[in-house]
This record gives sequence, C-alpha cells and structure tokens, in this order.
Amino acid sequence: MPQGEDTMTTRYEVAPGYRVNVRSGPSTKYPIVRVLAQGVTVAIQCQKYGEWVSGPYGTTNIWDSIAPGEYVSDAYVHTGSDKMVAPRCI
Repeated sequence: MPQGEDTMTTRYEVAPGYRVNVRSGPSTKYPIVRVLAQGVTVAIQCQKYGEWVSGPYGTTNIWDSIAPGEYVSDAYVHTGSDKMVAPRCI
C-alpha cells in the first residue's frame, strides 16, 4: 500500500430518492458544480458550518466537503449524528 493511503475511509449514504446538488461552498448561494446520483455514498473529507438547510435527515448548518471545492448539506447525508463526524475544514 502506498504511504499515506487510507484504507479505512468511512463512506456515508446520501438520502435515498434524492439527487443531491454538490456546491462549491457551504451554502445554496454557491454554484452547483455537479449532482450526485441517487443511491451513492460519499467520503467526508472535512466539515464546516454554513447555511441552515432542511432535508430528510433534519435541519442543520453542517456542510460536508466530499472533495476539494465540493460541499453537500449534511441534511442529505446519513451520518447517524447531528454533530460533526469528520475534522473541521480549515
């Protein structure tokens, strides 16, 4: 295994039946950079606070960074927690 490769990355399910917008920042005011297909899982790199959003998993202001410059609202990701489950984005 290459040095620094993480084989234990936790993946989280996106809410079933939803195509979730991926935005360039932690708010619906940021542009959509892509759309996640139904039934996908995501690896959360880090999390940060942003705009409050309501979704199938409640109302939250936590946004999940799934890749550099790509954020989804935690209201659409089943983390099993109302709190952060990953390090805070810098």
